[in-house]
Amino acid sequence: MILNVDLASDIPIYQQLRDQIVEAIADGVLAEGSSLPATRTLAADFGINFHTVNKAYDLLRQQGLIQLNRKTGAVVTPTVADPPFGADWTARARTLLAEAVARGLSADEVLMNCRTILDSFGSTQPEETP
Repeated sequence: MILNVDLASDIPIYQQLRDQIVEAIADGVLAEGSSLPATRTLAADFGINFHTVNKAYDLLRQQGLIQLNRKTGAVVTPTVADPPFGADWTARARTLLAEAVARGLSADEVLMNCRTILDSFGSTQPEETP
């Protein structure tokens, strides 16, 4: 797994790390049981404070994507549908879609972009036919 951090970005570093790990899980790069680098190692690689990495890992833990253990470190958890996640995700998606519409994207453009991004993930399930 290759992570990139943009130190000049307006997006906090911990959020960049969290987002890239989520994408690696969705892409199938990080499978269930995969270990993540130790916080101090990852921090040293980027030249950032290890608390920043800790914050990203803790966020992933709170969201049920990884487990943290003193012996095994950070490990990707099994994927389980979580009903509270659905409500939170819908609210975040609504805001992102509203931003796209407010910036002038048509519904067709938004749907095409969503489909392209969704199709880019290696572990997506095939569409169900009614």
